Amino acid sequence: MSASAAGYLARRSAQKERVRILYRRALKDTLNWAVHRHLFYKDADELRAKFDANKHVEDLDTIDRLINDAEATFHKFQHPDPYIVPWAPGGSKFCRNPAPPQGIEIVYDYGKEDKD
Repeated sequence: MSASAAGYLARRSAQKERVRILYRRALKDTLNWAVHRHLFYKDADELRAKFDANKHVEDLDTIDRLINDAEATFHKFQHPDPYIVPWAPGGSKFCRNPAPPQGIEIVYDYGKEDKD
């Protein structure tokens, strides 16, 4: 395999990875905009159609331009207040009950009180 073929394959592989990541991020962001599943399914189909429209483009420079335009559009229309799972970092229940400060000992006796 020549150096130019290896370079082509490496660049094409990187483009495929960028498209995959962009599609997944856009699909997850669609969940933030659609409050009901029937709305999400419609929006997800439209998103998939946008990606499939350029599926057969072969020119590497055109593909890079399309990816850059799609990433810019994604960042422009990204949801300002995305849904975060409550117990995940940034969620409303994350570290709700933090560990006690150093020097405080908690004894779990659960009914085994001293009988003096």
